[in-house]
Amino acid sequence: MKITVHALLLLLTVLFSSFTLKKENKTQSDSVKKIQAAIERDSVISYAKQYLGTPYLYASSNPNKGFDCSGFVYYVFKNFGLTLPRSSGGYKNIGKSLKPEEFKVGDVLVFYGYKDRSFIGHVGIICEANGMQSKFIHASSGKAQKVTITGLDEEHYTKRFYKCVDVLSK
Repeated sequence: MKITVHALLLLLTVLFSSFTLKKENKTQSDSVKKIQAAIERDSVISYAKQYLGTPYLYASSNPNKGFDCSGFVYYVFKNFGLTLPRSSGGYKNIGKSLKPEEFKVGDVLVFYGYKDRSFIGHVGIICEANGMQSKFIHASSGKAQKVTITGLDEEHYTKRFYKCVDVLSK
């Protein structure tokens, strides 16, 4: 089989072009993934905020009746295909603890119990990330008695803070 110089150059051009296109597509794909991750976190918060004002109801993850703290977190993330622990105690050993400067929207805050630091007693989702001054959305059994947004810097929560975990990153 005889290949002309012209045919060889054409073949090399096609091969080179296909490698270049694949590389460009990979870069585009990586950019899309980063955008999707950002949208996903914001989407989680937008979805969670739909339930602001929903009454607190112990042992419930039903938006028509009410939520307890872990029921709310469980319900919100379940909507995005992520199954998290149904009780606040289930958060004690999941995830790697983040430093305050690593907190992101959509991360889960984990707190000790109100009077007893030997167990986990509360969870919420960061909706405005700013280290230990972040704000979080949660089903509060305190004065609010509903899904509300609270500052992590409020003394009641700062004293009880156990950890923050990223449940969205793989």
